[in-house]
Amino acid sequence: MGKVVVSEFITLDGVFQDPGGAGEIDGGGWAFRFERGPEGDRFKLDEVMAAGALLLGRVTYEGFAKAWPTMPRDEAGFADRMNSMPKHVVSTTLNHAGWNNSTVIRGDLVEAVGRLREEVDGDILVNGSGQLVRALLEHNLVDECRLMLFPIVLGTGKRLFAESARLVALRPLTTTRSGDCVILTYERPRT
Repeated sequence: MGKVVVSEFITLDGVFQDPGGAGEIDGGGWAFRFERGPEGDRFKLDEVMAAGALLLGRVTYEGFAKAWPTMPRDEAGFADRMNSMPKHVVSTTLNHAGWNNSTVIRGDLVEAVGRLREEVDGDILVNGSGQLVRALLEHNLVDECRLMLFPIVLGTGKRLFAESARLVALRPLTTTRSGDCVILTYERPRT
């Protein structure tokens, strides 16, 4: 049975938008201003290799679908894994998901994620996708949350944990220093 794992690059003030520098906000590309160290690279590689599927919101999906198919093959196999693994995009407006091995999820999110958990062997990895992450948290569908915290305050941009309709409590698992960053891992408390 798969578990839903949210993994995000995030600033000290909670911004997750434009870590790669797509020009979405002033200060975009903030993740490349810092060294995440070999631990951070290994963390991201291990995470992708352990994933059985990606679950993304439309905006993140479209950005990934534009970038990843043209990424050069790397020795570690990261790009190949991103392009080959099953991808599920939650959208009410997208009619076709053209990136290899992609499907569009419409309708009830709780039901769809329940099906994915039963079908996917490995983690169901969520990157970016702020609106989707908030919906998953509000419906108690996140099993684990991994935040790579970058030492910068942007003062602008979309915040991952925007206003929520309900309280969400997570239990800390690990804290790991990784270059200039810190990786914080939390899990949903078991009831």
